Amino acid sequence: MNTNVLSGTAASDTGPTEHQGIIAVVATTLVLALQKYLKRKAAARSEATMREELLKAMLALKDERHADHLALLEKLDANHRELLAALDRQATRINTLEAGLARVDERTK
Repeated sequence: MNTNVLSGTAASDTGPTEHQGIIAVVATTLVLALQKYLKRKAAARSEATMREELLKAMLALKDERHADHLALLEKLDANHRELLAALDRQATRINTLEAGLARVDERTK
């Protein structure tokens, strides 16, 4: 019987130690998993902020190009109107010269 009592005592001593070991392993695993999760979340946040900054920069560049394009179109339109006005003046001048030449031609006949 004495050995049974020792066996029971020995079994009860190893039981809590095993439970403590399992609890320690589970706690360590949870802590490591939580650390990995937080690192991924922090990396995702920094990546999101980098994406937001990139998108803002791209939109600013797009707006700048759009403004430059509109300014160029306005200049082209102004030059086009100026050329049309000069062409109209030249056409009027040519018509005047043709009319004068026709009168001279009539007089010389």
